[in-house]
Parts: sequence; C-alpha cells; structure tokens
Amino acid sequence: MRIFKLPDLGEGLQEAEIVEWHVKAGDEVQADQPVVSVETAKAIVEIPSPQAGRIEKLFGEPGQIVQVGAPLIGFVGAADEGDSGTVVGEMQIGNQLKQEPPAAVGHGGAAIKATPAVRALARQLNVELEMVTPSGPDGVILGSDVQRVAKILAEVGPPEILRGVRRAMAQNMALAQSEVAAATVIDDADIHAWPTDSDVTIRLVRALVAGCRASPGLNAWYESHTMGRRVLEKVHVGIAVDLPDGLFVPVLRDVANREPADLRQGLDRMRADVVARRIPADELRGNTITLSNFGMIGGKYASPIVMPPTVAILGAGRVHEQVVAVGGAPAVHKILPLSLTFDHRVVTGGEAARFLSAVIGDLESAE
Repeated sequence: MRIFKLPDLGEGLQEAEIVEWHVKAGDEVQADQPVVSVETAKAIVEIPSPQAGRIEKLFGEPGQIVQVGAPLIGFVGAADEGDSGTVVGEMQIGNQLKQEPPAAVGHGGAAIKATPAVRALARQLNVELEMVTPSGPDGVILGSDVQRVAKILAEVGPPEILRGVRRAMAQNMALAQSEVAAATVIDDADIHAWPTDSDVTIRLVRALVAGCRASPGLNAWYESHTMGRRVLEKVHVGIAVDLPDGLFVPVLRDVANREPADLRQGLDRMRADVVARRIPADELRGNTITLSNFGMIGGKYASPIVMPPTVAILGAGRVHEQVVAVGGAPAVHKILPLSLTFDHRVVTGGEAARFLSAVIGDLESAE
C-alpha cells in the first residue's frame, strides 16, 4: 500500500481538521482530483490526489485532527521507497492521527499548591487543578475546592473541544499574550462634521493610512528571534470579522492607493466570502496592521490583541452622542472612541501617540 500523507499547508500550519471525504475505499481516482476537504486556521482547503489509482484505505473520520505528515489515504500498490514526494512508503501510524485537546494556556503546574492527596482526588474526579480557585492558606487548593469544581463540571457536562477557527484563535491569542509587550492608548474623535451617509469603516481605513504616514513604525513586522523590525511601505489592513465560527481577519491590500468605493466593494466581497467559508487563504495573510471596528457590536474602549508579526491594532468603539465644550459652551456631538494597542518592544509611546493623533485629525475632518 502506498501512503499519501497530509502535505505541508504552509504558513507554519501543523495540523488540519478533516471536514469531508469526497472519496471512499475502493474508488478509482485521477491525479489532482479533490479527495478531502480539511479546515485549517486559515480556511477550508480541498486537497487533491497526488496520483491516479484505486483507494485502499482512508485514515481518519470527519472531525478528527490530522498532523502534517500523518497518513491520509492508502492507495493500492506496493510501497515505493524511492519516492520523495508526498506519497511515501508504508509507515507506522502511531498516534499522529488523533483528537487533541487545545494546548494549555493557563499558569504552569509549578505554580499550583496542592497536597498529593488533593492531586489524587483531582485525578479521580477528572478536574484540572488549573481550573480550581484555592481557598486554603497561602493559595493552597483544598479537597473541598476540587469537589466544588467537580460539581460545577458535572452540571454543565463535557467540554466542547475547540476546532477550526476557534482552535486557531485560542492558540494565536496565547502566542500573542506570551510574546507581545502590549500597551494601549485611548482617545476620542469628534465626528460631528461627518456627512450623514459616511462609511465608518472606510473612514477608519483612511485614517489608519494617515496614522501610518505620521508614524510609519506602526506599519511594520517584528521578528522576535532576530530582534529585527521591518517597516513596510504598503499598508495592508487586516479587518477583524466576527462570526459564530470565530474570528476571521481578511486583508484589504494597498489601501493607501485605492478609492473609497473600491475599498468598500473589496470589503463587502471578502466578508461575503468569509461568511460562505470560501475566502482564499491568501486573503487571510500578510496584513501589516489591523483594524477592529468592535463598536458596531458594542463597547467604547478595549485592549485589542496585537498578533505577531504585526505591531499595532486600532480598535474603534461605539459611536455615541456626548456633551462637549464648543467655543466655551456645551454642545452635543457624535464621538468615536479609539483604542490603539501596540507592541512596546518595537513601538515607543511617542510613536503611538503621534499615530493616534494623526488618525484623530483625519477622522475629525468633514470630508
């Protein structure tokens, strides 16, 4: 039997979830015929057959997580030990194909204070000590603490294992939290002068460009392992899109050199593709800075998460009316709250403040 393994999917992706098989054991397939759809952190991808032949065995069921290099399909035929492609000789499957829980993102076991008896009780009741709030002296977890958590878990039932986009989001946020030295600065833009039909998101994109011109260091990638910064010329804005499946960040390319109507058309198309889960993986990669217009849902201020290798994200809160002083007299104006989070390893407070000031200046213009 010749084994076809899950190929390298690029972008550092090490795993994928089987969504749907398009073939079954016994089928004859042609080279490049789609055989399986898998979901990665980026998108749903169809994987083609690397050869023509008859399928002897499928490895894995829909919903299972497959590691890169794990078996996907067995083709009828003798193993070819000289093959250097993705179809390789028969191999030991081991535990490469499995349903994995998400990586732990909490504090390490060394920080947990519990006696051996309490640890044994936790194992017996299937309770992770990281979930338990200690009530004993000096932060020691007591048996009653474990029993309290076990009772709560019994009431809510088994955990929902994160998959697909939510799984990737958990891993990415843990990475960002552990790596980025995040700092946030907030301020308000008075948008009272805007025409009534103004497109908030497109105005924010334009303002981001103004910020990047005033402080180019925020439109950059940072390589932590080399401590190298790359200030980028073109502004590619990743725009956070919230869906029930999780968070997607499609990328509007070269926004500084595009007209507002073109940007709106591109954004609408990408959002429709995200909702339909047919957006090309390339359109979810390569942003140089990020925009989160969370105020469309709710909230005024936030501390958005900077995802490496980018170094800044601008959050826009809920537009609301507020009493402000105009010429020494009170007036009611529309206010747009702004929250800029930046990676303080790379960006100074002064650079961030100049960036935000330029963003506000652009937003407060009437046109």
